[in-house]
Amino acid sequence: MTANVIEATALQRHYTVGGGLFGKPRLLRAVAGLDFALAPGKTLAVVGESGCGKSTLARMVAMIEEPTAGTLTLDGKPVLPGDWADLRQSVQIVFQDPYGSLNPRQRIGTILQEPLVINRRGMSSAEREAKARDMLGLVGLRPEHNDRYPHMFSGGQRQRIAVARALMLDPKVLVLDEPVSALDLSIQSAILNLLMDLQDRLQLAYLFISHDLSVVRHVADDVIVMYLGRAVEKGPKEEVFNAPRHPYTKALLSATPRADPAAVKERIKLTGELPSPLSIPQGCAFAPRCWKAQNRCRETVPEFEGQPHGAACFFPD
Repeated sequence: MTANVIEATALQRHYTVGGGLFGKPRLLRAVAGLDFALAPGKTLAVVGESGCGKSTLARMVAMIEEPTAGTLTLDGKPVLPGDWADLRQSVQIVFQDPYGSLNPRQRIGTILQEPLVINRRGMSSAEREAKARDMLGLVGLRPEHNDRYPHMFSGGQRQRIAVARALMLDPKVLVLDEPVSALDLSIQSAILNLLMDLQDRLQLAYLFISHDLSVVRHVADDVIVMYLGRAVEKGPKEEVFNAPRHPYTKALLSATPRADPAAVKERIKLTGELPSPLSIPQGCAFAPRCWKAQNRCRETVPEFEGQPHGAACFFPD
């Protein structure tokens, strides 16, 4: 059995939000106790509405932000802030905006070589340039693109460059934060196929952050569904999509378009407003919008059952 490359236990991230001139600071629990494991060559997708904590999780795994509590391990070793400089070479991130993540004043070759200049001081200039050109070929671009600027490329090409930059340090894990949501549909499929091909070649582990369930169905091995900072359902992709157990997961899937015009699907429309992350209700956070909620749901936070496909719900199907 392949050992997990990343494991998280009770991972949390809180922010203190100022209360204004006379108000008291308030606590925002962006991620509240998340557990997961990720093996080489596998993709773990994290889905949910905007504000559920997906991107905060991505920043913690990429070692951009420090967890407030909980543990994160890489290859069995705890990830501590003092070790970030060395560990970041094993975990790289690809951001949502392929243009905003690239320096418009630098040539592509300079952008690709920068991680090597910072982290591989023993490499010569010729070696860095050779690796940058090889990486361009690996992501489907030509060697002459090395001398051009980001504005000279399309959105899909820029995202290929962002992927190439993330691979320059030979990482074990790629954090993909909405990597195709800013692209046209036809370009999305090309980038997703590239990512899957690179995963097969290099045995990369992907943490795939997305709100698009149709994309997740295409790329994921396992899925975590988040709601207001907590995981409400997790398990293998096929089981989560074909037999969802949490009402929130059912509602998300019912809103996902299908390519089959003959498929019969009942749309579940949630009532009520999404609670503020600064004032999460007592008990199950989804209870105010849930059609199955009972008094127990409004008083106690449900926990996961001890099985591969589980839901944090007192009345799962």
